[in-house]
Amino acid sequence: MTPRVLVAAAAERLGAAGVASPEHDAAELLAHVLGTTRARLPLVADVAADAEAAFDELIERRAARHPLQHLTGKAYFRYGELAVGPGVFVPRPETELLVGWAVDHLTHASGYPRSSAGLTAPVVVDLCTGSGVIAKSIAEEVPGARVHAVELDEPAHAWAERNLAGTGVDLRHGDAFTEFDDLLGTVDVVVCNPPYVPLEAWESVAVEARDHDPHLALFSGDDGLDAIRTLAVRAAALLRPGGVVGAEHADVQGESAPAVFAAQGSWEEVRDHRDLNDRPRFVTARRTARGARTGE
Repeated sequence: MTPRVLVAAAAERLGAAGVASPEHDAAELLAHVLGTTRARLPLVADVAADAEAAFDELIERRAARHPLQHLTGKAYFRYGELAVGPGVFVPRPETELLVGWAVDHLTHASGYPRSSAGLTAPVVVDLCTGSGVIAKSIAEEVPGARVHAVELDEPAHAWAERNLAGTGVDLRHGDAFTEFDDLLGTVDVVVCNPPYVPLEAWESVAVEARDHDPHLALFSGDDGLDAIRTLAVRAAALLRPGGVVGAEHADVQGESAPAVFAAQGSWEEVRDHRDLNDRPRFVTARRTARGARTGE
């Protein structure tokens, strides 16, 4: 059977199952089975019976709302890809904007990288690293930076180890909001994609995320802001005066997430940023020259 016929039939099955991008996912899964790319599928004249059977099995699992990335074993992010699977949060395209902000700050706003001139390289900390995607992207795009990352969940940490191997990132297994006492007051940039889904929003979370992403990476108290409140305190302690923090949040937290930083007392230039769909997506702030307030 030709790829076109197989993809069309599979897309119909996926659409009926509620998959948001049935044509894309069907083509991606067939390309995965055939060891090629979606763009090259038209060059395949006929799909062998064993490959067709493997494809059908993957379509059945995708129709059951297993994440596409778990089925292919990889996720694309900015300029590369990384390994993902059961036990780790699948990175979303929206997070690329947070990484872009951090990279822009490191390479332009503060004159980084500086290590080639023999000066101190910028220090970056990625809290709640999950798959390691943010740390990996920054390490690859800003080679002069000294990047540190931490993940508490053991299965997710194992994925981060795999993705960060050979990058030079200092990966630690521990609590994002107590780790790195050795870096207090020395960090230039803190980045974090924390859990931010309110517990009451359980039913509204996409099946792929709710049933397959670690709940530790999703839910954060009744209003979804518990981790962001802790982040506002811990980032202030980690950063040097003038250092900056960037944190992703839910699109309904465009006012409440910045308000957390504004109220904490250690921040100035608190600003929210919108994604490509013009939805609130992440907050940034600059550490004041005053002492961090760690008791809140």
